[in-house]
Amino acid sequence: MAAVPPEQPAPSAPSEPTVEIHSEAELTEILGIALPAAANKVRPALHDLDRQWLAASPFCLVATSDAHGHCDVSPKGDPAGFALVLDETTLAIAERPGNRRADGFRNVLANPHVGLIFLVPGRTDTLRVNGRARLVRQAPFFDRMTVRGHRPALALVVDVEEVFYHCSKAFLRSKLWDPQAWHPEQVPDRADIVHTVERPHEDLAAIREHYGPSYAENLY
Repeated sequence: MAAVPPEQPAPSAPSEPTVEIHSEAELTEILGIALPAAANKVRPALHDLDRQWLAASPFCLVATSDAHGHCDVSPKGDPAGFALVLDETTLAIAERPGNRRADGFRNVLANPHVGLIFLVPGRTDTLRVNGRARLVRQAPFFDRMTVRGHRPALALVVDVEEVFYHCSKAFLRSKLWDPQAWHPEQVPDRADIVHTVERPHEDLAAIREHYGPSYAENLY
């Protein structure tokens, strides 16, 4: 039986130049114009449906930028309803113990503009809120933000300017909520990442113990 010749690699495609976009006209030429339903869906205040969404959301992403345009996106999570609605144009998010870098908070001190995306587990649409933020170290509503007996030391208060819902396509494409698409074992665990790129001179066993079962018991 004749030997089967090895499969030859496919010829590489000719190299294409990188072409950047420098104007809104170019961008519109490629993407087209937003349909009226999408272009006109932005609202200036929270609707009762938005309040229901926030009451069900345990997680959001907060995007900020400093005065020079250096950006940060920080995850915030707590029991569902952690984003406290103070009125139709104001909400507050408690700060919990963390690594104390406070990148987003430092940005807010220099540039108050923020963007937030609120997720509800299992839902493929999201609620987006844009506005201006300020840091508050004391307010009457802090008692309402107490979790497991711990009152926050500060809160991010957002004066709402824009509210709208974002469609499901990104979540459907990524299969984010589909357990069959989850493969957490494909990347090293948290302890390995910390030991490799953050604290290589520390003992790996000690790092594993730090991120072990007790880690979840000391969140507040």
